[in-house]
Amino acid sequence: MRQILFAALACVLLGCCPWARSQTSSPQATNPAPGSVSKPDPTSKPDPISKKDADAELGLQKAIADSGNDRAALVHNLKNYLLQFPDAPRKAAVHRALVEACQQLRDSACALEYAERLIAVHPDDSEMMMLAVNLLEKQGDDSSLKRASGYVSRVLDRVEKTSPDQRPARSSLVEWQDHQNQLRSGLYYLEGQIEISEKNYAAAAKDLQTSYAIRANAAAAELLGEVSEKRNDLATAIEDYLLAFVLPEAGLTEKLDRHEVRMKLGNVWRKVYGTENGLGAQILATYDHLRAPAAVANPGARNKDAKDLFAFVVRKLDGTTISLAPLKGKVIVLSFWATWCDPCRELEPVFNQVAKNFAGDKDAAFLAVNTDEDESLVAPFVAREKWDASMVFADGLDDFMSVNTLPTVLILDHSGKIVYRTGGLAEGFPEALTVAVRTALNSGK
Repeated sequence: MRQILFAALACVLLGCCPWARSQTSSPQATNPAPGSVSKPDPTSKPDPISKKDADAELGLQKAIADSGNDRAALVHNLKNYLLQFPDAPRKAAVHRALVEACQQLRDSACALEYAERLIAVHPDDSEMMMLAVNLLEKQGDDSSLKRASGYVSRVLDRVEKTSPDQRPARSSLVEWQDHQNQLRSGLYYLEGQIEISEKNYAAAAKDLQTSYAIRANAAAAELLGEVSEKRNDLATAIEDYLLAFVLPEAGLTEKLDRHEVRMKLGNVWRKVYGTENGLGAQILATYDHLRAPAAVANPGARNKDAKDLFAFVVRKLDGTTISLAPLKGKVIVLSFWATWCDPCRELEPVFNQVAKNFAGDKDAAFLAVNTDEDESLVAPFVAREKWDASMVFADGLDDFMSVNTLPTVLILDHSGKIVYRTGGLAEGFPEALTVAVRTALNSGK
């Protein structure tokens, strides 16, 4: 699992998501052919150089020539070269060549040493950071794990700060967002994995929940089950393992050992119930619950002929439908959100609490309206977050109400007129929303 995750992250950082690649990496950083190692190119000369730099260039050519096709000799010669020319113009390229050669010689200590030296020269080189994380995790001691976590945090911080404006012209906003979410989910998963090794279970649970919330994935659910089990929260562990067992393999965390998950699930179920009776039925119920929305064909075509809000018929997460017609004459409060929207994850619980405060008022109706294109992500996300709001799919309602940003909260008065619209979770949001709802309710009296 770990090797696949690192390979996938490298793909997104370097290939699938070229806009996420470090712009300060050495131009000599190339992918070597199988069985080969990249050597600094002595024929590619920089601008006019001093005698000191010229001597360094000649020294590099000699170190490479004397190595022939012997990788061990190359490592030895390049190490000596760096001792002789510690400030060589091509020092970063030499470090990279040493990393590749040491990896092929299966000398992890050597590969890690020069990966970290290269990071010191190019602190934005995400490729080297992810390689260093892999090697440090294998070492497994407290100091190594702390350094690994630091590298993951640095890569994640850079990814989080990448804006849509930095995406390639050939990539649509949806494609870019999908790649970013894939990468962010994988990085949070990796951070949680390291924190489990450090026995920091509270931090691990938080990061794994974030990974799952960004993109529902079986690997994060499995590790969440392990954390819950270590905390002796067996009921939650069962929920997590059930999700891990029934979720499809997708994204950065493929090749899940489903048999192993099945064993973990069975062990915890027996601890709680003393037998595996009922487990099969629960697995099927979880699967049916998660997959129900996916069975609906062409949801985007729904309500295309609707002329007003009350002509809409929308779906709940279980696939059943509800008409908005009975809401006519009420004050309607709508919160539009998506699983990939970070501010939505902060706003929705607050919105739901305001809704609960009006639960006894028959003239007020609150709906959380999901706008995800991939509806299969929604039910697992809601299950993981344990949200209990009244929730429906947009089924065209977002376009009808001209919702262009997420999150967006709207209030419609008794006549169906929009009297309140806000985006994002501003300071004082619950108080402002409460006042706006009460004002709309009172205006109809």
